[in-house]
Amino acid sequence: MAANGPIDGELVLLGCGKMGSAMLSGWLGGGLPAASAFVVEPSPSDWLLSTLVSVNGAPPEAPAAVVIAVKPQVVSEAIEAARQWAGRSIFVSVVAGTPIHAFEAALGTDSPIIRCMPNTPAAIGRGITAMAGNAAAGAAHLDAAARLLECLGQVVRLDSETQMDAVTGLSGSGPAYLFHLIECMAAAGEAQGLPADLSARLALATVAGAGALAEGSERTPAQLRADVTSPNGTTQAGLEQLMDGERGLAPLVRRTVAAAAERSRELGHE
Repeated sequence: MAANGPIDGELVLLGCGKMGSAMLSGWLGGGLPAASAFVVEPSPSDWLLSTLVSVNGAPPEAPAAVVIAVKPQVVSEAIEAARQWAGRSIFVSVVAGTPIHAFEAALGTDSPIIRCMPNTPAAIGRGITAMAGNAAAGAAHLDAAARLLECLGQVVRLDSETQMDAVTGLSGSGPAYLFHLIECMAAAGEAQGLPADLSARLALATVAGAGALAEGSERTPAQLRADVTSPNGTTQAGLEQLMDGERGLAPLVRRTVAAAAERSRELGHE
């Protein structure tokens, strides 16, 4: 990190809802002085007002970075507000479904613009964020954006913005798939005679624990699966259903991610 936290200089945050609050909390915890942060948020939370950062006050003339974290429905207003810093700041967007060219139309192609796709575990610092920049975003700009995003969890860099729709379908929407898997496992346990609360607890702990084990292991998920699958045992019996080539989990997940990615493409053209 930079000497005064995740970035050298002043920082403007447009929008401070759940994602914006998660980022701001991480920046302040990472050493960014409250006096260096300027937030524009029409409905500031009590937490935001307690942080001592400037809220809806006079912003700096040339902030080091402008982070746009508004809802997609009001992104055009945020882009218009950001126009005053065109050519003078790095622009980092975590707005879903808004392509880089939408920002370039107002901010110019000479402004470094970096589009990012975090996911909801970012709220607890366990997310993963993919990012891609425009032609004006050089290595130093991408490094600065990565430092800003590391407060949310892991950061990966894409070869091209065209990969963002696939990222959206996989990791952006992915937490919802896993939440539903927990629901389905709990319901299946209940169908086998377990009390609802116990089945829900078992399902949640199993998914959370398996994820933590996979993340912390040097073995691949396929190897970990094989480790717990005894020949002709109970796990194999269950996996024969999940790994069915036509009706199993793999083709279902492919369709799921493809549908979300395609919808992301559609939203980018609306």
